[in-house]
Amino acid sequence: MSNIIGYARVSSEDQDCSIQESALREAGCTIIRSEKKSGTTVAGRQELDTILAFLRTGDTLMVTRIDRLARSVADLEKIVETLKAKGAFLRATEQAVDTSTPAGMAFLQMLGVFAQFETAIRRERQMEGIAKAKAQGVYKGRKPSVPMNEVRRLHADGVRPTDIAKQLKIGRGSVYRALNEAVPAAVLEKEIDAIFD
Repeated sequence: MSNIIGYARVSSEDQDCSIQESALREAGCTIIRSEKKSGTTVAGRQELDTILAFLRTGDTLMVTRIDRLARSVADLEKIVETLKAKGAFLRATEQAVDTSTPAGMAFLQMLGVFAQFETAIRRERQMEGIAKAKAQGVYKGRKPSVPMNEVRRLHADGVRPTDIAKQLKIGRGSVYRALNEAVPAAVLEKEIDAIFD
């Protein structure tokens, strides 16, 4: 037997889910989970996570409107992919969304196209912003995560690369890369050999 599971979430204006819950009950939901958290991403929505974990083949996740489920095309696409993987469907009571129908499947395909488009636009804007910042001399890139001078100082003091990594809470590979930039490869190779001898 398949379940129709309702999901309600507060909006920033309306902090009450009772209208959504009532509409979901009338639409035949046997289980309703309500999220008392508004936000722009699906991260941290425990009720939604519970529903997605519970869904089985043939079940339907029902919402009143798609914007109650996701606030971006990318988030919606991830949710829909999860539903597809589980063999579950998505329906909205106030919108013509029902992924158990051919039209609903077409909606899914269009959703993928829009998600790719949204990602491409965001990436393009980011690259334009970086290029502009570089032209103005403002963009310097990400700060180095490895304190190169500290790695070199500790190494010069005779601390082994493994111990440097532990002390600075970085990977051994990062230590070796930092040392490799400062020390010719042949010298570094001799030091590594000495450690393992």
